[in-house]
Amino acid sequence: MAEPALLEAVAGRLGQAAAPSGCLATARQLTGLFREARHRENATEHVFQNLMQILTKATSEVDVACKDVSALAHLDDSLLLLSECFRCLRNACVQCAKNQDIMRSMGLIEASVHLIQVLQKLETDLESSLTAFRCGLQFLGNIATGNIDSQERIWKLAFPALFMPCLNHRDEKIVEYCSMILFTCLNPERTRALEEENHLDIALAVLQACRKYPESEWAFLIVTNHLLKCPELVKAMYARLSNQERTVLLELILSEISDKNSAVFKEMDMFLASCFQEKCQSVLRLASAASSDDEEALVILRLLDTLCEMTSDDGQLERLQACPDLLEAAVRTLQLAHLSGKQATNVFTPIHATTGQEQISHPAVGFKSHLIRLIANLCYSNKANQDKVYELDGIPLILDNCSIDDNNPCILLMIFESCKEVISQWAVYAIHNLTEQNERNQELIARMEQQGLVDSSILEKTGLKVEREDQKLILRSIRKTPDL
Repeated sequence: MAEPALLEAVAGRLGQAAAPSGCLATARQLTGLFREARHRENATEHVFQNLMQILTKATSEVDVACKDVSALAHLDDSLLLLSECFRCLRNACVQCAKNQDIMRSMGLIEASVHLIQVLQKLETDLESSLTAFRCGLQFLGNIATGNIDSQERIWKLAFPALFMPCLNHRDEKIVEYCSMILFTCLNPERTRALEEENHLDIALAVLQACRKYPESEWAFLIVTNHLLKCPELVKAMYARLSNQERTVLLELILSEISDKNSAVFKEMDMFLASCFQEKCQSVLRLASAASSDDEEALVILRLLDTLCEMTSDDGQLERLQACPDLLEAAVRTLQLAHLSGKQATNVFTPIHATTGQEQISHPAVGFKSHLIRLIANLCYSNKANQDKVYELDGIPLILDNCSIDDNNPCILLMIFESCKEVISQWAVYAIHNLTEQNERNQELIARMEQQGLVDSSILEKTGLKVEREDQKLILRSIRKTPDL
């Protein structure tokens, strides 16, 4: 039998079958046929009309069950058939714009959205109900894929009434399939619409899904491909988020910056810097063992990580170097953390392990080294910031952090090609940036070295040494220090 005739014959049996069980077997056959592109391409409107009739009948039956609990006992077979019809429609849409357009013109999107909303109201633990729900969402996702007209139709019908209950549903697959539809339908204009107060809950629900289901690919893609590209939306979300949710958002931002997508965040860097400045000293509370899970402080740790990555990007460094008070906030916080570690034994107290085997899990581990990294980046080729650190007495502070501290492990910066020596401390990099083409800072360090306030071995690590010339102390370079 020719392929078009085969489809018509199967579809005809679907319309003639009286009992749900007979329809189900035929629908399964049709679902199998639509797995192949050649059958999808030969489908006609008549094939989908019979599926439309089943959806219409199922809607009436589910509607009755919503009003009469006793009808639930007879609903299971109909729900199984409904699921198979959605699978059939879902398969027929795959890479087939013709079928997508036919279904849309027939009103299958309207019928499906309405049926899904009815299923939402159905108070039952029947697995067949959940399956039908999931399959319906999969169909909407497939009919929208690559089809702007279908996306527009779904958005008008489903936003926001369908999305909110699905994103907050107890079933993980329903959340995932709903996220697929939302991702597919979003564009810059619709993303901006989420900024409105009455629609912001949609964006917040997506972020909650990321937190609840970290393996959710579609929720992650919504955040990274749409939400994070709208700075005003991110600011509005941030104001409404709990501290735990803010941490999730910042981790997503950090992952995107690390993947070299930092250009997206050019309009967001000043906002994140202001958030850090406002609350940065809350991290000092982590010095108390009882405050190791302080959620506000944990947010600041992620903000600091984010700013460190942003200032490592040439495109954002200049803006953040000019950010009012960011450098001062970093230096002041470093001073307080360093003082806290000297006044009492806590996570900010330098620890010199002999074996290197100690495992420290405190959330503030590395905080001081990250602050120094931020200071170093902000001073890179920037004399105004070099001078500002001098005025804040930051240079002796950074020199005092040049010793090895297992509570603040520093990233290995690079290996010199000449001698393969590893610079293991951000403080070394900071001293290089603070002294580069800055005579006053060089003179300060030279005087400190002569007074015995600086270990000469520390200067050697930075590629510097102190010499006397014409009764004047000079800090000279003995090798080229690498850029970060």
